[in-house]
Amino acid sequence: MRSNQQRIIPILIVIALAIFIDLPNHPGIHIGGIDREIKTHLGLDLVGGVQALLEADLPEDTAVDPESMRTARRIIESRVNALGVSEAVVQIAGDRRILIELPGESDPEKAFSTVRETALLEFVHLGDIPTQEIFQLAGQTIQTDFGQQEDPVSDQKTYHTVMTGAAIKQVGVQRNQTTGDYLVGFELTAEGAQTFAEYTTQNVGNALAIVLDKKVLTAPQINEPITGGVGSISGNFTAESANELAIQLRYGSLPIPLKIVQTETIGPTLGDESLDKSLVAGVIGLAVVMIFMALYYRLPGVIADLALIVYALITFAFYRLIPVTLTLPGIAGFVLSIGVAVDANVLIFERLKEELRNGRTIRQAINLGWDRAWPSIRDSNLSTLITSAILYWFGNAFGASIVKGFSLTLAVGVLVSLFTAVTVTRTFLHIALDNIKAAERPGLFGV
Repeated sequence: MRSNQQRIIPILIVIALAIFIDLPNHPGIHIGGIDREIKTHLGLDLVGGVQALLEADLPEDTAVDPESMRTARRIIESRVNALGVSEAVVQIAGDRRILIELPGESDPEKAFSTVRETALLEFVHLGDIPTQEIFQLAGQTIQTDFGQQEDPVSDQKTYHTVMTGAAIKQVGVQRNQTTGDYLVGFELTAEGAQTFAEYTTQNVGNALAIVLDKKVLTAPQINEPITGGVGSISGNFTAESANELAIQLRYGSLPIPLKIVQTETIGPTLGDESLDKSLVAGVIGLAVVMIFMALYYRLPGVIADLALIVYALITFAFYRLIPVTLTLPGIAGFVLSIGVAVDANVLIFERLKEELRNGRTIRQAINLGWDRAWPSIRDSNLSTLITSAILYWFGNAFGASIVKGFSLTLAVGVLVSLFTAVTVTRTFLHIALDNIKAAERPGLFGV
């Protein structure tokens, strides 16, 4: 009895944490350096959004380096997630295409333009020019000598590039403590810091333009040598424009040019309807399973139903913590995992009934039932996990997000079901035996 009481305490703690995480309006976790938002992430088919297919903008007979595609995928994923689209799905589809799904995105053109931009940042020497001329250059496109061969015929002034964005180590949005203006702060690499220190030391009083894709953002005057390798870009930024610039600079340029070959917009109306029907189906499925377990297995079945509720709470908490983006196939995987969770209990209870028919006491039958059913439970769940891993690999390799969502939710469900079947159900059943005279009422066990 004391052992069972010791087991129930950590189980109750886990249940309490799961309920806390599952709260609809969860405040998030804000402790120390942890700043984590807790919410349910819904996929494109449930909340609507945009799906786009990008293709390498290269001749058809030109081979695309697989490593360049993988690098492009990582950069694009970082960019769209930095835009606040944390549920975005970015996958390689085939040899030269990348699939992007942006659930809940209201301005897809803006997001895709950020994805495709190369963001060539240049620090350009302007020299000692009048303030009025600096103001006139703001927002204008200029010609720099970076990557260009000098054209003696051209009458356009060519400005010298001191260094490029490759020298930037870190970048982020900041606020001026005095004026409240938004700034894009940056930290340079060791080599970039040395170049910048030498240049600013020799050009105090001159103007240095910050140029993005040949367009002048701002042209501050160098008031003093900057030797620490840390600086900031100002230019009448809003919070949104400063964040966009920081995203472009933080994740650099794409290794290969990309073009959009297909887009599809999914409306939220269909998503809401699908979600409602999925929830109804899930509730019905769970209710039918629980009724069957209670009627067929009596007391163990009722206890298994309680463990099944615990299973649902813990699984959903994991979905919110990881987080798992729930799609219709993902919900299907969750509903299927309910059956997997019950399957372990069915094996255990059938073994328990056999031991009772062979004359074992209730406690002996419970322990032997669990011990002898465990190999079958282990092997069947291991097979399901292996299958889920193969499906996840297939979905990731071929851009099949539907398959990935199904396999991930199924795998999480299987792992949680092992815990609830082997630990929670067994503990609950022993506690029930401590409080009733089960030996006098074998009918409670369906024998």
